[in-house]
Amino acid sequence: MSENNVKNKGFLALNAGSSSLKFALYVATQDNPVMVGNCERIGSGGTVKLKGASGEALDLPENCDLQNHQAAMEVVIASLNLHFPEIEVAAAGHRVVHGGDAYDGPVMLTPEVLKNIESFSKLAPLHQPHNLSGIYAAMEYFPEIPQLVCFDTAFHRTQEFENKAFAIPYELYEKGIMRYGFHGLSYDYINSEIARIAPELHQGKVVVAHLGNGTSLCAIDNGKSKATTMGFTVLDGLPMGTRCGQIDPGVLLHLLESEGYSVSELSRMLYYESGLLGLSGGLSNDMRTLNEAGTEEGQRAIRYFVNKVRSGISTMAATMQGVDLIVFTAGIGENSAEIRRLVCEGLGWIGVDFDNERNTEGEGQRLISTDDSRVKVMVIPTDEELVIARAARELVGQRAAVA
Repeated sequence: MSENNVKNKGFLALNAGSSSLKFALYVATQDNPVMVGNCERIGSGGTVKLKGASGEALDLPENCDLQNHQAAMEVVIASLNLHFPEIEVAAAGHRVVHGGDAYDGPVMLTPEVLKNIESFSKLAPLHQPHNLSGIYAAMEYFPEIPQLVCFDTAFHRTQEFENKAFAIPYELYEKGIMRYGFHGLSYDYINSEIARIAPELHQGKVVVAHLGNGTSLCAIDNGKSKATTMGFTVLDGLPMGTRCGQIDPGVLLHLLESEGYSVSELSRMLYYESGLLGLSGGLSNDMRTLNEAGTEEGQRAIRYFVNKVRSGISTMAATMQGVDLIVFTAGIGENSAEIRRLVCEGLGWIGVDFDNERNTEGEGQRLISTDDSRVKVMVIPTDEELVIARAARELVGQRAAVA
């Protein structure tokens, strides 16, 4: 392949949610996208945002109708043609939430893989169908190019039985009722960044705090996932924007048996009416709003959240029998200096010597513990789309080598 052809090869990362389609276009071997976009509120009006390599706003295509995911994919295609008509998309990669226990890394999309992804929908009914909508749309508009899928569960397949199983009859474990863990693409990226910037810490024991509207922790021991807070579904573990996190199963039985909840009502409460939103009495699921409100309702939600994050970090450290590095990432983890401070000020007993001046100054990747801190603390912005793009590049390279 000539140098000119390489420069004109594009790799498209696609991340389809229930009412959104995020995408990023990468060129050749570059790790910085030349364009990122987000189609939001699909099916209910819709808005489209496009940015260039330097974060500048880009012109939108003429038709930005977002009736469904297929229409959103048309907007993606139109955006590519408008701003980068010279770029040939060589491969497309998709984020898929659930890969069951079958996949421990990215795989090329084949009829068999697609069938498996469809079968996992019962394990992630609120996410998987929307991931599939993005895949179907891309297959329609890019029928000739290779496509691959990257699973949020794959990073955690290195975990051992005692960290995956529930203490229920073993035959249920054999049927796939186990802890899968999620946010794997984010953890994969953070893991690679630690290896790049602090290889000595990468060989040690790391706790990554992915704190956003969806929230989880991961214990990474010598570069491998050892434990994580999310389990069979994305409900488990830490409290989130609207999801409950860890809860006594007896509460659920009580609500079903004594309070008259139906299964659908219980599901809606746990997924959409709990977490920060529920704890704050319906005030907000957004940490920024809770902070700014200055009310007892907001503060009690924040106190609960911080307490559970601290406790979770301690549990992850205990699982590894130590911790050398704590990393904050995702929306809250990257942007809320106050939440980072509250969490870290309660972790001095495990060796965190927090530096709030570093914590509040600047943005992006940085150390926020003191130089003498036994346990280092960092902020590292995550980049799930780059993980997908790198996998797509590798796929095309392997196919070219075989050819």
